[in-house]
Amino acid sequence: MNGEKIVRASDVMSGQFILVDGLSTVTKALRQLKAEGARCAVVKKRHEDDEYGILLLSDIAKKVVAQNRSPDRVNVYEIMSKPVISVRPSMDVRYIARMFDTFGLTLAPVLHSSEVLGVVSYEDIVLHALSGNDAS
Repeated sequence: MNGEKIVRASDVMSGQFILVDGLSTVTKALRQLKAEGARCAVVKKRHEDDEYGILLLSDIAKKVVAQNRSPDRVNVYEIMSKPVISVRPSMDVRYIARMFDTFGLTLAPVLHSSEVLGVVSYEDIVLHALSGNDAS
């Protein structure tokens, strides 16, 4: 080891997410996102053997707005991505950034024991890297 401190997902993750049911309408999810100041919705599992999904604002823009669909008539499950690619709280942010690049992601939930602890994004990683870590 070179003595460099490892920055982990748990160090940079954000709590700016909501949990929604896949049967919710896009309108309902948008209202909740706005009310809670969240940047994404993690879609709840329906049962123990199910997987989490994710709904980003870009999904709504591409699959609802651009296609002139009514957000009152579209359910979250119709436009979400599932299964979601997640990260562990202990994962090194350098590997997260590489994973994002490899899979074309911009954000991923942080999961521990099947519980969503937060979300991590390029923005979280970059802002943490530039915010005083090198101010010695």
